[in-house]
Amino acid sequence: MGYKSLRDCAVDLEKNNHLIRVKSEVDPELEVAEIHRRFFDNKGPALLFENIKGSPFQGISNIYGTFERTDFIFRHTLKNVKKVIELKADPTRLLKNPFRYLSAPFTALSALPMKSRFSKPVLYGKTTIDQLPQIKSWPMDGGAFITLPQVYTEDPEQSSVMNSNLGMYRIQLSGNNYKNNQEIGLHYQLHRGIGVHHTKYNQLDQPFKASIFVGGLPSHAFAAIMPLPEGLSELTFAGMLGGRRFRYLKQNGFMLSTDADFCITGIIKKNVKKPEGPFGDHLGYYSLTHDFPVMEVKDVYHRKDALWHFTVVGRPPQEDSSFGYLIHELVKELASQEFPGIHEINAVDAAGVHPLLLAIGSERYMPFRDKKPEEILIQANHILGSGQTSLAKYLFIVDKADDPRINTHDISHFFTHLLERIDLSRDLHFQTKTSIDTLDYSGTGWNSGSKVIIACSGDKKRTLSSNLPENFNLPQGFSNPQFFQKGILAIQAPKSNSLENAQEDCLRIVKHLEQFDTSQIPMIILVDDSQFATQTLNNFVWVTFTRSNPSHDIHGTHTSHEYKHWGCRNSMIIDARVKEHHAPPLIPDPKIVKKVDKLFSKGGELYGIL
Repeated sequence: MGYKSLRDCAVDLEKNNHLIRVKSEVDPELEVAEIHRRFFDNKGPALLFENIKGSPFQGISNIYGTFERTDFIFRHTLKNVKKVIELKADPTRLLKNPFRYLSAPFTALSALPMKSRFSKPVLYGKTTIDQLPQIKSWPMDGGAFITLPQVYTEDPEQSSVMNSNLGMYRIQLSGNNYKNNQEIGLHYQLHRGIGVHHTKYNQLDQPFKASIFVGGLPSHAFAAIMPLPEGLSELTFAGMLGGRRFRYLKQNGFMLSTDADFCITGIIKKNVKKPEGPFGDHLGYYSLTHDFPVMEVKDVYHRKDALWHFTVVGRPPQEDSSFGYLIHELVKELASQEFPGIHEINAVDAAGVHPLLLAIGSERYMPFRDKKPEEILIQANHILGSGQTSLAKYLFIVDKADDPRINTHDISHFFTHLLERIDLSRDLHFQTKTSIDTLDYSGTGWNSGSKVIIACSGDKKRTLSSNLPENFNLPQGFSNPQFFQKGILAIQAPKSNSLENAQEDCLRIVKHLEQFDTSQIPMIILVDDSQFATQTLNNFVWVTFTRSNPSHDIHGTHTSHEYKHWGCRNSMIIDARVKEHHAPPLIPDPKIVKKVDKLFSKGGELYGIL
């Protein structure tokens, strides 16, 4: 029932009114990305670009552009895959509910990778890096990038298909000082499987071979990003989700996905790095130029009628938000297996995923006395000590028993629940001088910053208000107080010119606010534009949690230190202004915007579609 190729998927999407073709010649330099963003922002169809300037290949994007279309693509396989993941995480489920899981072992076994002996579509032709669509998404990007790559490597100690790693690590095709058609940049971050392989190869004489697949079945791109239970390979998962076994072959010593649209083979150079970036990334800012590994290109293969599969990354939500959605759908019932006592976790997409994590835990330790956060703190530390969730910067955790109806996806209600119960003198727990997400530049250095666990349990302590205190006023330079919701106030603060200047501003506003009773407003954020920050939920979480470093930017009224524990009374104040060391935000090129406007204006090819 699955697709046999990406082109097969495109035909199905078009037949069901989920895809349109763009016939006009479009420039991969910013123009393609601007068209894509408009379609995504308006929940429009997938896009098949028939004529990309400078390349003989067509491109396709936005196939995962809505959750509904993502469900449609995987409509035949999703339920069975979910059963396999559940059973892999807890095999006893088969005994407890044999009828539900009866098909699961067969689903997994029938999806094992398969060596291609006859049909080898990816070997149809060869090309060069500069002939691939050179998609550049944002004005300050360092060059063209592959945004949906599937990077394949093998463990040198157990070299086999089943001991491989398939990951999505962005690839820079051009720009900087890469040798044209000979070198490409390979960017990977903390907690990535390829890093383990790289470390091993650096200690050996044999070359570190890698293959980069682009396209193929839609399930292949998703498999490269899916956090899987230990022992379940990405290639098997790709076969299950795609309803078609992952087909491969070896060519000149390199692994090729025979169903891929393109395959780039090469050698990752040992102990060699070159500047990679900048790149407009999924936090909504540029990831800046840093040294990363280099891959020496050997061959670039492609299939007949190959489609260059790409997306455009930027401030969330974007097309890659569907990956988070699908991951949640597949593993939402497994949180308690991975984290005992945890009912639900939400890595908030609109905040850039890692900056903000909401969790619901269980407080069961001392039911015979007044409740306070105890067990949920253990659960929170478990979350911060495990895999991708360890990159969380702000972790808010509450006790489910306080409100059985609470859920992490009703974010406004979650904050109301927490702020009604939080004890600001007790419930903030900091981790300083630690690792944060590679893409987060709010900290003290690259990959360096702080974290905070904010945990609450127990009865309501306050009634939240959306009214300013009596006779409220602000010191010079601060203005336009705006409530996001009850208990959360944004104040427009002076532009931050330096860290020292930012700290001085915060001390000044804290001292001023201490003269008022702000106990019903436990969260105050300092922002560059209070109107923007409070306009939508997405704006609020994006501004507040991507632009602040907990150890440096959380302040409070009437602060106290009890030994090493910091707390405050009445209001926690988060400085969420843009600061001089932050990466710049993503802003489209006005000239490109005007150029694309013509395509959407009367007489233009895309007029009236959105």
